[in-house]
Amino acid sequence: MGNYLAQPLAFLISTVFGLYILLIMLRFLLARVGVDFYNPISQFLVKATNPGLRPLRRVIPGLWGIDFASVVLMLLLQSLLGLILRLLEMPFGSLLYATSTAGIGLWAISELVALVFNVFIFSILIHVILSWVNPGTYNPVTVILHGLNEPILRPIRRMMPVISGFDLSPLLALVGLQILKMLVMPPLIYLIRIG
Repeated sequence: MGNYLAQPLAFLISTVFGLYILLIMLRFLLARVGVDFYNPISQFLVKATNPGLRPLRRVIPGLWGIDFASVVLMLLLQSLLGLILRLLEMPFGSLLYATSTAGIGLWAISELVALVFNVFIFSILIHVILSWVNPGTYNPVTVILHGLNEPILRPIRRMMPVISGFDLSPLLALVGLQILKMLVMPPLIYLIRIG
């Protein structure tokens, strides 16, 4: 396919797949941290992801509180996206090195790991901004963000309490997540190159 049509098509496909994978990832993470199921945002995520998850849940059970159907669906969709992009000959990022099926599978795993880091980084940033703009008010978004971020921020607050009214735990969490991402992602990209 010519470059003229391939790039917009690859962008559109990546966007659609990426948004749906993000919804599944958010549903998975919110269930893991125990965010209120009846929150309007939780209900939206359930309704948006049920068509893809319901058939898989009949075959893939959850174990130890982990929704393995969500994990499998995210891996399948990310791998399918990699194959489609490969067919369009539009390598995105580290997919450039993924030439085999195993390479595309490793690329899918690395993209999902990067997505987890990005979800937490951006959720902490948004939570901090909302706490500055509109502190102390109830909002379904702030409830979701609090539930998602608290498992990361609580241990940091125990080590470093609030100082003169300033909670520095989000800053430390962001620095820690960024460092962890820098340590985890290069080995995954290396595996893709040799895979």
